[in-house]
Amino acid sequence: MFAATPATSPVRGIFLMISAVTVFTVMSAFIKAAPGVPAGEAMFFRSVLAMPIILTWLIWRGDWPRGIRTRSIRNHAVRGLVGSAAMGLGFAGLKYLPLPEVTAIRFATPVILVVLAALMLGERLRLIRIGAVALGLAGVLIIIWPRLSFGLDTTEALGALMVLGSACLAALAQVFVKGMSGTETTAAIVFWFSLTSTGASLLTLPFGWVWPDPAEAAFLIGAGLVGGLGQILLTASYRLADAGVVAPFTYVSMLWSVVIGYVWFDEVPTGPMMAGAALVILAGIVIVLRERQLGNEHTARRKVSAKGLQ
Repeated sequence: MFAATPATSPVRGIFLMISAVTVFTVMSAFIKAAPGVPAGEAMFFRSVLAMPIILTWLIWRGDWPRGIRTRSIRNHAVRGLVGSAAMGLGFAGLKYLPLPEVTAIRFATPVILVVLAALMLGERLRLIRIGAVALGLAGVLIIIWPRLSFGLDTTEALGALMVLGSACLAALAQVFVKGMSGTETTAAIVFWFSLTSTGASLLTLPFGWVWPDPAEAAFLIGAGLVGGLGQILLTASYRLADAGVVAPFTYVSMLWSVVIGYVWFDEVPTGPMMAGAALVILAGIVIVLRERQLGNEHTARRKVSAKGLQ
């Protein structure tokens, strides 16, 4: 599908990233529009219906079956289970919180990733990263504090904690992906995650799956199909441009979630939510730009070393 495109194309990469986050926001809206369906069941539809699209994409790229070969099924299983838990908690949180608020809390993932990468991968926590982490966590606290304050609806507090837990687990899953990136292909990571999340969702079957009505079934099918499309667009985006170029455009999802939340669900963003989201987004952009700078410096040092050996 994307095999004929240039090795690098920042404009196309940005376009695909914007398309990916738009599709994922629509997917979240579809899940939210089926509130009577348990989160585990929603995850099943999201995962199993994405598989045909992902398989078609892999075959089209010529990555089937060669591209899904792996050196460690165990690593994929662990990453898949953690990612599945993150997905399930995120879907559950959508039942209790407005769509823009869920999106804003999820933006904490790259901030939490910095901390986990330092603890688990030994990456250095430089001053700029520490400042960005502090800024991002302050933003998250501003967003969720009204939900956790005494006397408010406990279901909203539960929803906020679920989404925050989802962000933490998503960051942990990304740490595992970082550790696997040297030995596993992107195609393998995408395929095995979808397969694992399908199996993991079936474990929730005893906890009250329901027979969805026609409207809910349509939304669940839509979530699965656009979710698979979103994974392809996201993967293609990172293939066409550096992460430092396209990553800031993930925050376009905030705009879409506000628009969709207002038009579809009559959700009006609150002042604390918007202020907290601004801080979290700023922290994320600082982290992305800093990582890009460090990557450029590392590349420059390698070039200098290579010249010295000539």
